[in-house]
Amino acid sequence: MSEHFFDQAVALRPDGEHTFRGAAHPAWANMVGPFGGITAASALNGVLSHPQLLGAPIALTVNYAAALGPGDYRLAAVPARTNRSTQHWTMAMTQPGADGAEETVLTATAVTAARRDTWSLNDTAMPSAAPPQDCGRFNPFGVEWLKRYDMRVVQGAVPSTWDGGGTDSLTQMWMRDDPQRPLDFLSLAALADVFFPRVWLRRATRVPAGTVSITTYFHADAAMLARSGTGYLFGQARGQAFSNGFFDQTAQLWNEAGELLASSHQIVYYKE
Repeated sequence: MSEHFFDQAVALRPDGEHTFRGAAHPAWANMVGPFGGITAASALNGVLSHPQLLGAPIALTVNYAAALGPGDYRLAAVPARTNRSTQHWTMAMTQPGADGAEETVLTATAVTAARRDTWSLNDTAMPSAAPPQDCGRFNPFGVEWLKRYDMRVVQGAVPSTWDGGGTDSLTQMWMRDDPQRPLDFLSLAALADVFFPRVWLRRATRVPAGTVSITTYFHADAAMLARSGTGYLFGQARGQAFSNGFFDQTAQLWNEAGELLASSHQIVYYKE
């Protein structure tokens, strides 16, 4: 097994025709349960490890039903339909509850596809920004999983003063795995969820918040991932509407060459 924390966390072992076993890893601990991005990557790994896989991921939707607890979990990854060039997947992650019965902690869907060469265009340009070497590294403020990333904020850092005076929800920052690790679809899925809750920035008030559902669209192919290597990705995230305990957030991730690798949209729960 690789010694990299990421590979340890997403590792799965076969446990039946469409099922795998994995375990939450303490290196990715969040305030409640593990970092959602690593859980999403683990679910996607069930698809990418499946012997019936067709192609590579183009879309991943993950719904967090409950926080993943310590210890083993069961992951089911089922190819619901396979067409000539696309494949549709359903996934579910369960753990034993207090009474020993299996309880659902995550549901997900994915679409994989055999990509082909066509006319292509990157119509969303990467914003201009200072290079990562000129940006200070983000302070992880005691949350374990944040130590797994080298993040350098260009604008929109976590507020230094929680005074309710926020005016914008935009964050732009450079990011990569720490220690460095060549980018792949699993790490890209996790990186799409690294942004702290937009409500913290917009309100400058630290309230309980957590992702309910996130969809990530993969624009990268294997060649783009290889070109990205262990370099930084440039990411930006912005909230769009905050209403009655939920807000949505859009995010984009580019490599250092300005290629758009992934975009995501998520809905997040928050309290007053």
